[in-house]
Amino acid sequence: MKPESGIKKALNKLISLQRIVTVVLVLALTLLVVIQVILRYVFKAPLMGIEEMMLFPIIWLYMLGGANASQQRNHIECGVMTVYIKRPKTLKLFNIVKSIISIAVCIWLTYWAYWFFVYSLTRWKLSDLLYIPMFLGESAMFIGLILMLIYAVIEFVDYVKDFTNSLFAADKEEIKC
Repeated sequence: MKPESGIKKALNKLISLQRIVTVVLVLALTLLVVIQVILRYVFKAPLMGIEEMMLFPIIWLYMLGGANASQQRNHIECGVMTVYIKRPKTLKLFNIVKSIISIAVCIWLTYWAYWFFVYSLTRWKLSDLLYIPMFLGESAMFIGLILMLIYAVIEFVDYVKDFTNSLFAADKEEIKC
């Protein structure tokens, strides 16, 4: 078994776990909203604290959504430079530089999220009404940024492979001529 296949298996399991957690959170959030609507408008007895309960799945869905966009490479980007770059090799090199900048920013944000993660863990604050540990929501930022960093590194590796393959393909073309 090649080490790369072990990494791919672990990555596929991580992506599957991420999707399962996302689906569970979406269903939980939908259920909480339905319960609140029924209690408020049918029984005229709103449940106190349901908005506070919905806060935690919302935070996790926000961060997992960003990680999912990063994994699928359909995150928001400004493609102004790609309009002006005409040569394929230059565009591939630009993608490498772009991913290096993304990794650097993600490392910087993950560092700060780690600091906030440790702070949250040591303070163990509770929510105002239901006394839910705020750590459950605050940890989403650190975990979401770690996932985004992993996917950014994978994107960088793919861009480097694509660039080196294009270089070798060009060398083979020159040898044939």
